[in-house]
Amino acid sequence: MSSLYIVGTPIGNLEDVSLRALKVLSSVDTILCEDTRVTKKLLMRHGIGTPTLSYHSHSKISRVETIIAMLREGKNLALVSDAGTPGISDPGAELVAHVRQELAGEISAGEIKIESIPGPSALTAALSIAGVTCANFVFLGFLPHKKGRETLFKEIAASDRTVVFYESPHRIMKTLQSLTKHLGDMPKRVSVCREMTKIFEEVVSGSASSVLNNFEKHPDAVRGEFVVIVSKA
Repeated sequence: MSSLYIVGTPIGNLEDVSLRALKVLSSVDTILCEDTRVTKKLLMRHGIGTPTLSYHSHSKISRVETIIAMLREGKNLALVSDAGTPGISDPGAELVAHVRQELAGEISAGEIKIESIPGPSALTAALSIAGVTCANFVFLGFLPHKKGRETLFKEIAASDRTVVFYESPHRIMKTLQSLTKHLGDMPKRVSVCREMTKIFEEVVSGSASSVLNNFEKHPDAVRGEFVVIVSKA
């Protein structure tokens, strides 16, 4: 049997990796990486010398075919993203879908296995420290850059559920401006979590306008990746 392991890796602090993940990364034949340079920092930190192979959103179908061929040859592979759990707002989901489609027979026969090695996720990490009600929430991943963006903000404003999404430092200010516009005087709370698990980890909460004002006053804080949570006040 060959296995494709879906391995969760740290979202910031390199010590946030499970013993099981380290064991898998040490024992597989090849590690499939979103960015080999990023993954090698983790591997070097933990003394792991396993060969790496890039797989990202711009990878051609030939790379997918290579990965499928490796599994058919009996190779054990681990898939990692730059941070967090593969398949959550990253191209890992497409690879797993291709493998399940192309190797359906082998998977059904027990010759090939796709196995989850759970680990960190910015989504759950942010919810755990934001102090919001999240028994029922909607996750939107990264919002579209242009088409449909304003429609989504209207839906976020109208939602009775807690809404969570990711944002980049290049668009966070425009996002906060849009939230201020669409939420208005609604009893909604906006929580912006940044630099998760890193030295400057921070949660800024309040009305959309107050959170926007905070980052306008502290432009040096507009860096890193952001998790934005919109909930009832």
